[in-house]
Amino acid sequence: MTGIVSIIVEIIIAIFLYVDAPKHNKSPWLWAILGFFFGPFALGIYFIKTGRKVAGWIIVIVVGLLYLAFIVLFVLAAVLFANGFGA
Repeated sequence: MTGIVSIIVEIIIAIFLYVDAPKHNKSPWLWAILGFFFGPFALGIYFIKTGRKVAGWIIVIVVGLLYLAFIVLFVLAAVLFANGFGA
């Protein structure tokens, strides 16, 4: 279920970037592809590049912190599992 939701969110981001990019003289296909593969991170970078810096930096920082938290939790789980705390 979460996989379907994330694909739908990425498609919505890609469509938004495809429609909005020509308004700022950016390549719509490039930003749509980046939006589909990198999702909210690409959206934040796009906002920064098009002058909406506050919203862009907020998105980039929040997404970066979420990715970092996921990596830390994954490493912690791997260490606990390797030390026999998994059972």
